[in-house]
Amino acid sequence: MATLKYMQAKFLISAEKLSQCPDYTLPEFPLLGRSNVGKSSFINALANNKKLAKTSNTPGKTRLINFFNFSDRFMIADLPGYGYAKVSKEAQNRWQKYLEEYLLERKQIKSLIQLIDGRHEIQKNDFQMREWVEAYKLPILTVVTKMDYVPRSKTLNVINYIKKEFGGDVLPFSAVDNRYNEKIIETLTGI
Repeated sequence: MATLKYMQAKFLISAEKLSQCPDYTLPEFPLLGRSNVGKSSFINALANNKKLAKTSNTPGKTRLINFFNFSDRFMIADLPGYGYAKVSKEAQNRWQKYLEEYLLERKQIKSLIQLIDGRHEIQKNDFQMREWVEAYKLPILTVVTKMDYVPRSKTLNVINYIKKEFGGDVLPFSAVDNRYNEKIIETLTGI
Protein backbone atom coordinates (compact mmCIF):
# COMPACT_ATOMS: atom_id res chain seq x y z
CA MET A 1 0.00 0.00 0.00
CA ALA A 2 1.33 3.44 -0.90
CA THR A 3 2.25 5.67 2.00
CA LEU A 4 0.01 8.57 2.85
CA LYS A 5 0.88 12.15 3.63
CA TYR A 6 -2.43 12.68 5.43
CA MET A 7 -5.17 10.51 6.85
CA GLN A 8 -8.88 11.12 7.35
CA ALA A 9 -9.39 11.70 11.03
CA LYS A 10 -12.31 12.41 13.28
CA PHE A 11 -12.75 13.27 16.92
CA LEU A 12 -14.49 10.44 18.81
CA ILE A 13 -14.87 11.19 22.49
CA SER A 14 -13.27 12.80 25.54
CA ALA A 15 -12.70 10.74 28.65
CA GLU A 16 -11.54 11.66 32.13
CA LYS A 17 -10.55 8.13 33.13
CA LEU A 18 -9.97 4.61 31.82
CA SER A 19 -13.55 3.41 32.36
CA GLN A 20 -14.80 6.15 29.99
CA CYS A 21 -12.40 5.34 27.14
CA PRO A 22 -13.91 4.14 23.84
CA ASP A 23 -14.25 0.42 23.26
CA TYR A 24 -12.14 0.00 20.12
CA THR A 25 -9.50 -2.51 19.11
CA LEU A 26 -7.48 -0.13 16.89
CA PRO A 27 -3.85 0.47 17.89
CA GLU A 28 -3.69 3.52 20.14
CA PHE A 29 -0.95 6.13 20.51
CA PRO A 30 -1.21 8.49 23.52
CA LEU A 31 0.60 11.83 23.13
CA LEU A 32 2.79 12.85 26.06
CA GLY A 33 4.30 16.30 26.20
CA ARG A 34 4.56 19.59 27.98
CA SER A 35 1.73 22.05 27.60
CA ASN A 36 2.16 23.97 24.32
CA VAL A 37 4.60 21.44 22.82
CA GLY A 38 2.26 21.07 19.84
CA LYS A 39 0.11 17.99 20.54
CA SER A 40 -3.01 19.48 18.91
CA SER A 41 -0.98 20.81 15.97
CA PHE A 42 0.51 17.31 15.53
CA ILE A 43 -2.98 15.78 15.31
CA ASN A 44 -4.24 18.51 12.98
CA ALA A 45 -1.25 18.24 10.64
CA LEU A 46 -1.52 14.44 10.29
CA ALA A 47 -5.23 14.87 9.56
CA ASN A 48 -4.70 17.91 7.29
CA ASN A 49 -7.44 19.63 9.28
CA LYS A 50 -6.48 22.73 11.28
CA LYS A 51 -9.73 22.63 13.25
CA LEU A 52 -9.85 18.98 14.35
CA ALA A 53 -8.03 19.35 17.68
CA LYS A 54 -8.34 22.69 19.44
CA THR A 55 -5.09 24.62 19.60
CA SER A 56 -4.44 27.40 22.08
CA ASN A 57 -1.72 29.83 23.01
CA THR A 58 -2.69 29.32 26.65
CA PRO A 59 -0.95 26.29 28.15
CA GLY A 60 -2.93 23.68 30.06
CA LYS A 61 -6.20 23.84 28.08
CA THR A 62 -6.51 20.08 27.51
CA ARG A 63 -8.10 18.61 30.65
CA LEU A 64 -9.36 15.25 29.34
CA ILE A 65 -8.10 12.41 27.17
CA ASN A 66 -9.32 13.26 23.66
CA PHE A 67 -9.56 10.37 21.19
CA PHE A 68 -9.10 10.75 17.43
CA ASN A 69 -9.67 7.98 14.89
CA PHE A 70 -7.32 8.07 11.88
CA SER A 71 -8.89 6.30 8.89
CA ASP A 72 -9.80 3.30 11.08
CA ARG A 73 -6.07 2.45 11.07
CA PHE A 74 -5.10 3.80 14.49
CA MET A 75 -6.20 6.12 17.30
CA ILE A 76 -4.34 9.06 18.78
CA ALA A 77 -5.16 10.01 22.36
CA ASP A 78 -4.36 13.64 23.18
CA LEU A 79 -3.49 13.80 26.87
CA PRO A 80 -3.31 16.85 29.16
CA GLY A 81 0.12 18.46 28.93
CA TYR A 82 2.49 18.21 31.84
CA GLY A 83 4.45 21.00 33.44
CA TYR A 84 1.83 23.74 33.49
CA ALA A 85 -1.77 23.95 34.55
CA LYS A 86 -3.72 26.63 36.37
CA VAL A 87 -5.72 24.16 38.43
CA SER A 88 -5.73 23.11 42.06
CA LYS A 89 -3.28 20.55 43.46
CA GLU A 90 -6.27 18.28 44.07
CA ALA A 91 -7.24 18.42 40.37
CA GLN A 92 -3.62 17.80 39.32
CA ASN A 93 -3.39 14.77 41.62
CA ARG A 94 -6.67 13.39 40.23
CA TRP A 95 -5.40 13.82 36.63
CA GLN A 96 -2.16 12.08 37.51
CA LYS A 97 -4.01 9.13 39.05
CA TYR A 98 -6.39 8.79 36.06
CA LEU A 99 -3.62 9.19 33.49
CA GLU A 100 -1.38 6.62 35.17
CA GLU A 101 -4.29 4.16 35.27
CA TYR A 102 -4.99 4.81 31.57
CA LEU A 103 -1.33 4.51 30.48
CA LEU A 104 -0.65 1.36 32.49
CA GLU A 105 -3.92 -0.54 31.94
CA ARG A 106 -5.27 0.40 28.49
CA LYS A 107 -4.73 -2.72 26.35
CA GLN A 108 -5.05 -0.89 23.00
CA ILE A 109 -1.92 1.22 23.55
CA LYS A 110 0.76 0.18 21.03
CA SER A 111 3.29 2.86 21.90
CA LEU A 112 3.42 6.17 23.68
CA ILE A 113 4.56 9.20 21.70
CA GLN A 114 6.52 11.79 23.63
CA LEU A 115 6.64 15.18 21.93
CA ILE A 116 9.72 17.32 22.59
CA ASP A 117 10.07 20.96 21.50
CA GLY A 118 13.01 21.07 19.07
CA ARG A 119 13.70 24.76 19.75
CA HIS A 120 14.92 24.12 23.31
CA GLU A 121 17.02 21.75 25.35
CA ILE A 122 15.07 18.85 26.84
CA GLN A 123 13.27 20.15 29.94
CA LYS A 124 13.39 18.62 33.43
CA ASN A 125 9.76 17.46 33.25
CA ASP A 126 10.45 15.79 29.87
CA PHE A 127 13.22 13.77 31.54
CA GLN A 128 10.93 12.95 34.49
CA MET A 129 8.21 11.69 32.13
CA ARG A 130 10.74 9.56 30.25
CA GLU A 131 12.03 8.08 33.52
CA TRP A 132 8.46 7.16 34.51
CA VAL A 133 7.84 5.53 31.10
CA GLU A 134 11.11 3.57 31.32
CA ALA A 135 10.41 2.48 34.90
CA TYR A 136 7.28 0.73 33.61
CA LYS A 137 9.06 -0.49 30.44
CA LEU A 138 6.42 1.04 28.17
CA PRO A 139 7.10 1.30 24.43
CA ILE A 140 7.76 4.89 23.35
CA LEU A 141 8.54 6.88 20.24
CA THR A 142 9.96 10.41 20.36
CA VAL A 143 8.71 13.14 18.02
CA VAL A 144 10.54 16.47 17.89
CA THR A 145 8.06 19.27 17.26
CA LYS A 146 8.43 22.83 16.00
CA MET A 147 11.21 21.85 13.58
CA ASP A 148 10.03 24.65 11.29
CA TYR A 149 11.68 27.02 13.80
CA VAL A 150 14.99 25.13 13.66
CA PRO A 151 17.32 26.07 10.77
CA ARG A 152 17.63 23.11 8.35
CA SER A 153 21.39 23.12 8.91
CA LYS A 154 20.76 22.32 12.61
CA THR A 155 18.00 19.71 12.18
CA LEU A 156 20.36 16.74 12.41
CA ASN A 157 22.08 18.20 15.51
CA VAL A 158 18.72 18.52 17.29
CA ILE A 159 17.67 14.96 16.35
CA ASN A 160 21.06 13.52 17.41
CA TYR A 161 20.98 15.40 20.75
CA ILE A 162 17.55 13.96 21.60
CA LYS A 163 18.58 10.48 20.39
CA LYS A 164 21.66 10.65 22.63
CA GLU A 165 19.54 11.63 25.66
CA PHE A 166 16.55 9.32 25.10
CA GLY A 167 17.69 6.61 22.65
CA GLY A 168 15.26 4.80 20.38
CA ASP A 169 13.48 6.22 17.36
CA VAL A 170 13.34 10.00 17.07
CA LEU A 171 11.23 11.56 14.32
CA PRO A 172 11.17 15.26 13.39
CA PHE A 173 7.85 17.07 12.91
CA SER A 174 6.74 20.44 11.54
CA ALA A 175 3.15 21.67 11.69
CA VAL A 176 3.97 24.39 9.16
CA ASP A 177 5.24 22.55 6.10
CA ASN A 178 4.23 18.93 6.81
CA ARG A 179 7.40 17.53 5.22
CA TYR A 180 7.68 14.84 7.90
CA ASN A 181 4.05 13.63 7.97
CA GLU A 182 4.48 10.71 5.61
CA LYS A 183 7.31 9.19 7.67
CA ILE A 184 5.33 9.60 10.91
CA ILE A 185 2.20 7.99 9.45
CA GLU A 186 4.30 5.19 7.95
CA THR A 187 5.88 4.59 11.39
CA LEU A 188 2.54 4.54 13.23
CA THR A 189 0.84 2.20 10.73
CA GLY A 190 3.89 -0.09 10.85
CA ILE A 191 4.03 -0.52 14.64
